[in-house]
Amino acid sequence: MKRARLIYNPTSGREAVRRQLPEILETLERAGYETSCHATKGEGDATREAARAVSRQFDLVIAAGGDGTIYEVINGMAEKKNRPKLGIIPAGTTNDFARALGIPRSLKKASQIIAAGHTQKIDVGKMNDRYFINIAGGGTLTELTYEVPSKLKTVVGQLAYYLKGIEKLPFITPTHIRIETRNQVMVDEEVMLFLISNSNSVGGFEKIAPAASLSDGKLDCIVLKKATLPEIVRIVTMAIKGDHIKDSHVLYFQADYIKATTRDKQQVLLNLDGELGGELPCECYTLANHFEIFVP
Repeated sequence: MKRARLIYNPTSGREAVRRQLPEILETLERAGYETSCHATKGEGDATREAARAVSRQFDLVIAAGGDGTIYEVINGMAEKKNRPKLGIIPAGTTNDFARALGIPRSLKKASQIIAAGHTQKIDVGKMNDRYFINIAGGGTLTELTYEVPSKLKTVVGQLAYYLKGIEKLPFITPTHIRIETRNQVMVDEEVMLFLISNSNSVGGFEKIAPAASLSDGKLDCIVLKKATLPEIVRIVTMAIKGDHIKDSHVLYFQADYIKATTRDKQQVLLNLDGELGGELPCECYTLANHFEIFVP
């Protein structure tokens, strides 16, 4: 019998995984998996447990929680030579990566997708010494994802991010950032933020990187250049339909290697899948087809 390790965040999605755990386990058992569970207890715990699951030669590791749980799990597995298949049960606030894969928010349906056994090989990004599966970025706007208190996310969900974003907008300041690929300097000027995306789904917006593919060996970079508050509001509105990339304040390109540096003394924090990921400078690579993930 195949062995599965379910790593879940007990507080995600108003504790939905904890409540529906018996049903999830039953679905996996019927699919032929001898399944054991691990409830995360704090920051970094999912990473440590995922690494243990690899060393114990589990056939399948399931990340049940939000994008932060998935981020920790892939960082526990990405460096390993023999990586188990990865299942995702979305129970977080935005669930950007699950949305990009077409995995529904229903925990029952997400479990059934794993049980059905259809997989796809997915790229992963590496920024400095950390891995991300959906999005990396830097700049003042990107900081709001890890500034939102976990209790607020649990109570009001994705609205918490928008409330924090509105609060920060008047205080956003540009930073001089240089962004280059292997062969070309793409930006060397003041910018509001930059995003390096593996999928098209970021922060609840489904067309942030309209041309993004999870299996093309490339990352999509979106740079918001220096702009006024009214211009930022207009561009965010355009992003709902993916029209923001037509704006003169936005640069959009694809690459398998991206380097970002700043010449300012101002600290520029990095965001990896919604979690704090250090600060500039950074080098970012694509690892093509690095994970095999269960998809619809």
